[in-house]
Amino acid sequence: MAPRFLLSFMLLVLAVSCPGTPAFAHAQEGVAGGFASGFSHPLTGPDHLIAMVAVGLWGAQLGQPLIWILPMTFPLVMAFGGLLALIGVPMPFVAWGVPISAIVLGLMVALHVRPPVWLAALLVAAFAIFHGHAHGGEVPDAVNPLAYSIGFVLATGLLHLAGILVGLAVAWPMGVRAVRACGVVIAVLGGYFLAAQMGMVGA
Repeated sequence: MAPRFLLSFMLLVLAVSCPGTPAFAHAQEGVAGGFASGFSHPLTGPDHLIAMVAVGLWGAQLGQPLIWILPMTFPLVMAFGGLLALIGVPMPFVAWGVPISAIVLGLMVALHVRPPVWLAALLVAAFAIFHGHAHGGEVPDAVNPLAYSIGFVLATGLLHLAGILVGLAVAWPMGVRAVRACGVVIAVLGGYFLAAQMGMVGA
């Protein structure tokens, strides 16, 4: 049952993240509204979506305490990155940082890398700043910035949870291989999104 569920998840990721998707989450323009807009925004941005799922997958692979530390660290530090954008603090290579996070996190899952707790949390936090900064510039355009931000953070948390739930399949031998395969898919998609940001392929 677990491998079948994982296969369905991988197909869903591919469908949402296919090259025909019109825009990445941090590249959308004219985003306006409150909670609903903020909640839907990360769900329609494939580069953000796969990176968030990867955080949950990796946390589940690593087990306690990182299964909770990683998904809690990311939204908190992401909010800090968003604040930096709001107050006008520049950050280089933000557009590249988001897809690179998907590549690296996907590889962590695919290779089942098990770093120390502090290093795993630091890596996730570093990528969270890029995601937060990339989206922070959109918040002032919302009708209700606070509600928008709450919706965005909540959706991000749910994506982490989805990754954790799928990652729990590591309790089965087939599940271990399937979760690592999910990491490969995420890393490959991240590579595509990075190539698109660099103008090497069409978005």
